[in-house]
Amino acid sequence: MSVHTEGTPPARTPAAGMPTPAASASAAATAPTASVLPNRAPVIPAVEVTGVSRIFPGKKGATVTALDTVSMTVAPGEFVSLIGPSGCGKSTLMRLIADLDSPTTGSITVFGKPARQARIDQDYGIAFQQAGLLPWRTVAGNIELPLELHGVGKAARRSRVAELIELVGLSDFANHFPDQLSGGMQQRVAIARSLAESPSLLLMDEPFGALDEMTRERMQNELVRICGETGAAVVFVTHSIPEAVFLSDRVVVMSPRPGRIRDVLTVTLGDTGERGENLREEEQFFRAVSHVRELLHGDSTGGEASGGARGVDVR
Repeated sequence: MSVHTEGTPPARTPAAGMPTPAASASAAATAPTASVLPNRAPVIPAVEVTGVSRIFPGKKGATVTALDTVSMTVAPGEFVSLIGPSGCGKSTLMRLIADLDSPTTGSITVFGKPARQARIDQDYGIAFQQAGLLPWRTVAGNIELPLELHGVGKAARRSRVAELIELVGLSDFANHFPDQLSGGMQQRVAIARSLAESPSLLLMDEPFGALDEMTRERMQNELVRICGETGAAVVFVTHSIPEAVFLSDRVVVMSPRPGRIRDVLTVTLGDTGERGENLREEEQFFRAVSHVRELLHGDSTGGEASGGARGVDVR
């Protein structure tokens, strides 16, 4: 597997389906922020994280650095997964993008706006590991909640809810309550709710982490279909290497705390919205999974180039 690291020749063009490490983690994660063609407006990134650090106060004046000078860019419509060991700052970075916390240093923009303004404008939807459904509301009632809170009229709410229920395959369960649904069905409701206001960005923090493996794979299939139909960009936190590879256009590999970007892999397994369950049985999928695993363990050689991860902690 070809890898271009600092001080080595550029990598060969990969075979179809092979993941391609960037020349450097920071260069890959921070692709050009806007591309301008003649007579066309610049493309504004869905997410742009620039030099972000997050330092938490500890006991007796000590501090804990969760993130250290992280920079990354997510293009409109792109699916990017964050993967790394527990405590590496994946969820912290997600919370910063969502304006649920503030960086100690650095800046974050969502579609060119400060993260706080993007939250106020409902530019993104959020889904967490727990579905967080209101038990006294039906499936339809839970999905329409964001619309109701923001003053959308009843007729428009009903129309949008009907679209979303069909999108996630729950048309026969619109009037069921959460305790009448399986875990996978509850997560579909949560995803539909996150899409209620037609966001151009989804932030997903281990949404399938509590599901059994068979349900998890079915939900992954559903998610690639939904993303293909909506065109939303996605930032997805996961501990699962196969999940990250199956879902993503790019996989951002993070180091142990303090969290830094170790490397970024472009996964060339076809359009994410068209990936089917048979992909998991193909050789290029296994090769991509193996390469991400090597990077997580601090081995970026891929069997062909020498040298470890650049400028990061290696355990």
